[in-house]
Amino acid sequence: MIIVEDDLGGPEIAALLQERVQGVADTSPPDSIHTLSIDELRSPTITMWSAWAGSELLGCCALKELASDSGEIKSMRTAGAHLGRGVATAVLKIIVDVARQRGYRQLYLETGSEPAFRPAHALYQKAGFVDCSPFADYREDPFSRFMVLTL
Repeated sequence: MIIVEDDLGGPEIAALLQERVQGVADTSPPDSIHTLSIDELRSPTITMWSAWAGSELLGCCALKELASDSGEIKSMRTAGAHLGRGVATAVLKIIVDVARQRGYRQLYLETGSEPAFRPAHALYQKAGFVDCSPFADYREDPFSRFMVLTL
């Protein structure tokens, strides 16, 4: 597996991000969906990575700068055929390492609270994330779970 910064120009990443949007839409009401479009992910405050095995896209993730000392994980997704193979752990490690290199003190995330998100919760908890209050522009929402990792 190789993990590279992604310019979001390829059809594979577009399809995976669309799969992510659909997956969230299948489990959360519209007002509780916080996914970013490809154009929003091209913001200069966001760095996107994709994981590959040859020409096959395995997964992706993004790191959004919230402030000079904090960031947020966005658009984390593992391709369905590669679930349970360590892709999410590998891309999460990249995000945490880059956040530390940037001098962030906190790394936040918002994810769903429904049972479909339990594997994500377990991944984040294993990496040291703990529950927290809503951050940035988020609000309390029964369909959202907020977590933070102190770096």
